[in-house]
Amino acid sequence: PPAATALYGYLSPIEFARFSSRRSSCTGARARRRATMGFSFLPVMEYLSRRAFHAARLCPHTVTLPRDPGEGSGARTIHYWAPPGEPRLPPLLLIHGFGPMATWQWRRQVGPFSRRFHVVVPDLLCFGGSSPSPSSPAPSESAQAAALAALLDALPGLPATARVAVAGTSYGGFVAYSLARAAGPGRVGPVVISNSDLLKTAEDDRAFLQRAGGEWASMAELLMPLDARSARRLMELSFYRRQVTSMLPDFLIREGVQVAHPLLPLHYTD
Repeated sequence: PPAATALYGYLSPIEFARFSSRRSSCTGARARRRATMGFSFLPVMEYLSRRAFHAARLCPHTVTLPRDPGEGSGARTIHYWAPPGEPRLPPLLLIHGFGPMATWQWRRQVGPFSRRFHVVVPDLLCFGGSSPSPSSPAPSESAQAAALAALLDALPGLPATARVAVAGTSYGGFVAYSLARAAGPGRVGPVVISNSDLLKTAEDDRAFLQRAGGEWASMAELLMPLDARSARRLMELSFYRRQVTSMLPDFLIREGVQVAHPLLPLHYTD
């Protein structure tokens, strides 16, 4: 299983906000890039992931969230996957991490989970099909948690008193933690947090950089790779066993980097 810790835990709030804000404009750039790329494995991955979700009888939905007081103009929207109709099984919210799309992250779990739970898989704000208000700052994990709490309130047929189980991985673990604290045990629980280093220290950062080989000056530089070599090294550090993905040709790994960080090569400076 992956042992990578959450990206947010290794970045300063300023670095994370700068990086997150660029996610919201990724859709158009990604479409233009695909139009000129030629061969791409991404449509295949998207097809297989969506097929797994449809096989689990999940359908795509979008909900417009209420605007917070003091928030600028424009609407916030959350895109999510869930079964049609009202819940007939206990609700389970699955929160994705920072790099992969929600459908990629949970494609192997939605089938087994959907047999026992009413599975809800959202795209966090600035990811996938979800977007914050255009005039809002980049969302923190607390803002992400507030958006998910509003999503739970807006789910068709879910009573306001219903208790929702939550699982979050990597960055999604930080969001799950914030959601559980804000909503309280009467609304959220149990909570599963996977691969999220909530208790990380500066000493942990230094040890991780040393284990990576000492080539990177900061955690942001290591965890936001701009080329295939850095991405391959990050994959080697992120998994207990060697993954097939780390042996892919450079052009495929580069494409994966561009999907995870669509505008980063053009704009990022550490």
